[in-house]
Amino acid sequence: MPGANLLTIDATLAERGDLRYTPAGVPALECVLRHASVQREAGGERKVDCELAAVAFGKPALALAGVAAGTALRCKGFLARRYRTGITVALHIDEFAPLDNAMEGN
Repeated sequence: MPGANLLTIDATLAERGDLRYTPAGVPALECVLRHASVQREAGGERKVDCELAAVAFGKPALALAGVAAGTALRCKGFLARRYRTGITVALHIDEFAPLDNAMEGN
């Protein structure tokens, strides 16, 4: 079974939900990331403009709770179902950094 599922994306924090806690007491935060770029495809350029649902758990959720909407971020994580019984996906953020410090990591 293939196992690679890693995503790094530069995006703006478009919406941020309230910090909540799972029944097990793990901090959780849902948000929406807005991405815009120009990518190479089939020998040409493609304008990309999209929104992506995202969620963070644990320390990344606590840190993201202090980030203002409109902040540019580099987010790293993996894709998984947004809801356990759904088919839409969300980025599960494992780490992030403001774009001005993105090379330092978080």
